[in-house]
Amino acid sequence: MNYRVSAVIESDEHGYFAYCPELPGCFSQGESYEEASANVQEAITLYIETLDPEERQAISSKHISTTSVEVSVA
Repeated sequence: MNYRVSAVIESDEHGYFAYCPELPGCFSQGESYEEASANVQEAITLYIETLDPEERQAISSKHISTTSVEVSVA
């Protein structure tokens, strides 16, 4: 079964940090964006594999939307 979840990937002084907001404690890292993306996808797969059917249903019905916003601060 396929699941659609969010992945946030941020750059920092050590490379890239990635996490999944729908799955508490599910995160990874990488030296490049591509490595962090692949690593968090693996972490998400392993995380979901540990869930029981009810928990899997709960994440499949949860939706997180992201957007970029620009703000002006005086």
